[in-house]
Amino acid sequence: MFGLKVGKPTRQAFGETLAELGRERPDLVVLDADLSKSTYTAYFAKEFPERFFNVGIAEANMVGLAAGLASCGKVPVCASFAAFLLCKAFDQMRIAVNYAGLNVKFVGSHGGISIGEDGVSQMAVEDVALAQALPGFVVLVPADEHETRLAVRAALEHPGPVYIRVGRPKAPLVYDQRPCDFAIGKAVQVRDGSDVTIAANGLMVAAALAAADRLAAEGIEARVLDMASVKPLDVEAVRKAAAETGAFVVAEEHLKAGGLGSAVAMALAETVPVPVEFVAIQDTYAESGDPQQLLEKYGLSPDAIAEAARRVLARKRAGVATS
Repeated sequence: MFGLKVGKPTRQAFGETLAELGRERPDLVVLDADLSKSTYTAYFAKEFPERFFNVGIAEANMVGLAAGLASCGKVPVCASFAAFLLCKAFDQMRIAVNYAGLNVKFVGSHGGISIGEDGVSQMAVEDVALAQALPGFVVLVPADEHETRLAVRAALEHPGPVYIRVGRPKAPLVYDQRPCDFAIGKAVQVRDGSDVTIAANGLMVAAALAAADRLAAEGIEARVLDMASVKPLDVEAVRKAAAETGAFVVAEEHLKAGGLGSAVAMALAETVPVPVEFVAIQDTYAESGDPQQLLEKYGLSPDAIAEAARRVLARKRAGVATS
């Protein structure tokens, strides 16, 4: 996919890492809303059945139970499809966990439209926006299996609520040939460039690298930032890239409103205002279909990112901040 070797789905890397952490941390408990085979929490359940709770199709109750376990000193991880977890249990995440200041981790699988044939009812396109809106929540969208493993471990070490979005399809290996220096609150520069910055997360990091190759053939040098940490955002990396390249493209498999693009735009407005273009799902839902075809249809492709870079560079040269 996008010209890179394909690895495991990030949801599988999450499940494998969770089982590893179960051997290391007796305080870890896992809850799932009857989707353990899809979220891969089944790995943990098989090895630690006494610390695994399948609550059935009852996401809100799952989060309430997790809050109770956290108040007793356990570290709960709640997993379900992102569309169900954030939309059906938001009230409990907000009050029972976040307002109460409890240490619960949330993992939303099947994020974005790349779930393909599973259908629109299960496509989370607004989950990052919902999680970002919760005060103090950490929000992570890793790019591949390697970054996911580090993100899950970092989430368990973080003393507070964390939301991690993982995906259904096998993910391109962004970090197969390069080290992954993931840390909460930090961006990873995966390609240097001086003409334009492309910030991305999830599957769109690989798409951004493919777009940068296309742009390089035209003599355009694009810097690519993997911004898996949506919140807290690496504002210093955004500021530095804006000052050095003078133009930004943000690419994400999420609605344009409320996701990485919104966070980057806010950071730019408050530090170094430069022209910015957004490659994201517009104000719409998608439909069931082939994942690659859906990404193309909704403008989440290397070609779309490259075209956005050309547009923002034209604005940069013209000295125009808005499109």
